[in-house]
Amino acid sequence: MKKRIIVIGGGVAGMQTALRLAEQGVEPVIVEKEPELGGKLRGWHVLFPSFTPAEEVLTALRRRINESGIEVRTSAEVVELASRSVRLSDGSTLEGDAVVVATGFTLFDASIKEEYGYGIYDNVFTSVDIERMLNEGRVAKADGTAPRRIAFLHCVGSRDEKVCQQHCSKVCCITGVKQAMEMKKLFPEADVFNFYMDIRMFGPGYEEMYREAQQKYNIHFVRGRISEASPTIDGRVQIKAEDTLTGRPLRMSVDMLVLLVGMRANDDNAVLAAGAGLNRAPSGFLAPRDLFLGNVCSNVGGIFYAGTVTAPKNIGETLNEGTAAADAAARYVEA
Repeated sequence: MKKRIIVIGGGVAGMQTALRLAEQGVEPVIVEKEPELGGKLRGWHVLFPSFTPAEEVLTALRRRINESGIEVRTSAEVVELASRSVRLSDGSTLEGDAVVVATGFTLFDASIKEEYGYGIYDNVFTSVDIERMLNEGRVAKADGTAPRRIAFLHCVGSRDEKVCQQHCSKVCCITGVKQAMEMKKLFPEADVFNFYMDIRMFGPGYEEMYREAQQKYNIHFVRGRISEASPTIDGRVQIKAEDTLTGRPLRMSVDMLVLLVGMRANDDNAVLAAGAGLNRAPSGFLAPRDLFLGNVCSNVGGIFYAGTVTAPKNIGETLNEGTAAADAAARYVEA
């Protein structure tokens, strides 16, 4: 009989893991708490740095899942796990020969940073809001008019001791560059600013994209954090910041303030880890057994990791980890 591996999470990592397991002759079953597969990818418009439509990647993965005949259980939340079984929120238990955890991440709640006024002032948005608007084909101010000046603020909920999020979310910088370019394409006459602590262009094509944003699209990059935001009488947002390269304070009014929210660990990581004896990193993400030779293995035999459940990653890295986790899990159950 075929070995069976439970894949917790039906996002990019979970789908890629299941597809690779099926190729290896192992029977995967995906357990996804949402009503459909796709995870956070469902909310993206285009992917950096190629501007490939996210829908293309999502559709291809879903089609391959269907064609492979992989068992998928949606609207099923895992509340407890072990190396050979998981318990679901309805009280039922699902048995297998190993488990791959691919539960992803949670987006930082921008309303916690009250100084920026998200959820309080009009025309303060998050990067998630912008992706949704781009998908809907309608990007505008709260009153429906086109913006003339747009400011992006990096590292909201990342590298911030005040909100207990000291890690770097890795993809916020490139997301800010991508969205700034998209906004400039939509509104060529608008002034677009990126306020940052430092720009981390780590991936292939990222540095080139950053240069293109400046040289072709004339997007302004200001080194310095926005200290506060407040509404103006005409419905705009006044921001205060400091250009740390020149040492000069800045004050300007913008039509849209976009907060680039980072990734944080899932709240249920603590419960799942405690129940299964899994290690967690100081950031709250699940900690792999070894960062080099065992980066998809947990400290518990039979439990493996794929994707952003262990740390922030981009889509390409997540897909690669899905493959690596499947290979490791397949070797384990066939040993």
